[in-house]
Amino acid sequence: MLIVGSALFAVGDVMFVNPYLMAPGGTYGLSNVFNTLWPWKISLYAICMDVPLLIVGTLILGPKFGFKTILSTALIFGFTFVLESVWGYNPVIFDGKIMDTPIEGLSMVQIPHDGGWFTPDYFLNTVVAGLIYGVAIGLIFRSGATSGGSDIISMILHKYTKISLGTLVMIVDGCITLSTLVAFGDIRLPIYSIIIIVIEGKVIDLVVDGMKSYKTMFIVTDNIEAVRDYILNDLKRGGTYMTGKGLYKGAERQMIYVTLDRADMVKLKSNLHRIDPGAFVNIMDSSEILGTGFKALPKE
Repeated sequence: MLIVGSALFAVGDVMFVNPYLMAPGGTYGLSNVFNTLWPWKISLYAICMDVPLLIVGTLILGPKFGFKTILSTALIFGFTFVLESVWGYNPVIFDGKIMDTPIEGLSMVQIPHDGGWFTPDYFLNTVVAGLIYGVAIGLIFRSGATSGGSDIISMILHKYTKISLGTLVMIVDGCITLSTLVAFGDIRLPIYSIIIIVIEGKVIDLVVDGMKSYKTMFIVTDNIEAVRDYILNDLKRGGTYMTGKGLYKGAERQMIYVTLDRADMVKLKSNLHRIDPGAFVNIMDSSEILGTGFKALPKE
């Protein structure tokens, strides 16, 4: 996961983000801006910023985490250096014709290869870049590392706040995208960069947490045994039985707390009308479920 994620990150940055002058956060986002203003390799700019952040991240997040992130940073640096040396900064989403003058908004002066697949398209390029970045960083996160740079800041904040990694990446990197407006004076650039971050954040959450969606149900019913029997025997799931009092009449009520995947939730909800038409049900989204029958508790 670490190797594939690092390679995808380099592909997204060199072949999709940099040619369109976008900076969707992170040290590589800033490096894209510096690369356009003062030509030097993206990878060299980024490594100069990553090393101090790696030192801080290793001290706070531990030596094991630090080693994985150092490895990730080295892999991204290597893949990016090779790709920009071999491929250059030519966009994939372009018609591939040789051009003597730059296309408005693109950073290249010549396209040294032909037979491309697409005409210049900011929106399509933005969507593809966001998907590639999201899968890349999600794989790196799942391996227990980060892609370095501002992702280290996101992981540190995640350790203490428990806010989802995708959300934190969006917050931290969103502050960096404005550099494109200052550097190039084009309002489109930070807007498209933010769209990349939004897509990237959602994909990261999907890669890290998985596609499966869980629902938590609180069921207040007078026919507790029938509901219990259906959950245990038909759905093959467990739950928690609780007793409480209603606020209006003060009458004692019985309640079941149960967490199910989306398919089982639909089945239970459909059968509740048959079991107890007067049941009261509260259904909530659950982003992550840990414990027996679900995802194992983390070891650290």
